[in-house]
Amino acid sequence: MKIALFAAVALIALAPVAHAQASYKKDIPAALAKRAKVTEPEAAAAVMARVPKGQIEAMELEEEGGKFIYSYDVKTPGKSGIDEVHVDAMTGKVVKLVHETPAMEKKEAAADAKEKKAAKAKP
Repeated sequence: MKIALFAAVALIALAPVAHAQASYKKDIPAALAKRAKVTEPEAAAAVMARVPKGQIEAMELEEEGGKFIYSYDVKTPGKSGIDEVHVDAMTGKVVKLVHETPAMEKKEAAADAKEKKAAKAKP
């Protein structure tokens, strides 16, 4: 009973945050979404609890490094670069929080583009 009450209070408290965060780029492959035990809004709430002044810019559900995660890019006003926050798609716990400088973001974007190009080239 206490857990249900806590969850309801948390949802009410986070409702304005969730509403304000509705407009960001989402990449959620259907096959992966079916496997996740945590919904994307639940994962987003965990991110906002960890980076309360941040604004989610984009997210994707993916398997990375043997982990099944929601990966969020969060921009914080007055701070250069982004915070990359990973939330375990099975437990809802934040498992990684790393600040990426603009140079690091650029390098990661180039590596992602190269990886996608290589994947398209495979028959």
